[in-house]
Amino acid sequence: MSNLPNCPKCGSEYTYEDGILFICPECAHEWTAESESESTDTKVIKDANGNVLNDGDTVTVIKDLKVKGSSSVLKMGTKVKNIRLVEGDHDIDCKIDGFGPMKLKSEFVKKI
Repeated sequence: MSNLPNCPKCGSEYTYEDGILFICPECAHEWTAESESESTDTKVIKDANGNVLNDGDTVTVIKDLKVKGSSSVLKMGTKVKNIRLVEGDHDIDCKIDGFGPMKLKSEFVKKI
């Protein structure tokens, strides 16, 4: 029995090797040994000033932001407490007093 890695996408143990690629027969995911070590790295999310953001941080909005689907505006200087970092284009998930749950881009906030 060889020691091939499990599929990073679906976790299947039935992977096989084809040249330099590892292939999963269950989900058809293909990867290399180098990409496997790179995929374990976590993405670092930084604010507008380059400070690293963490879950639970408090940030301030640095620019007036239009709220999609509403006529209201999120004003510059609005304090957002207890942020949660998520994957995607809008990488901050939070709840803002007076607005409710919202997603923000990290480039429009600064860490307090």
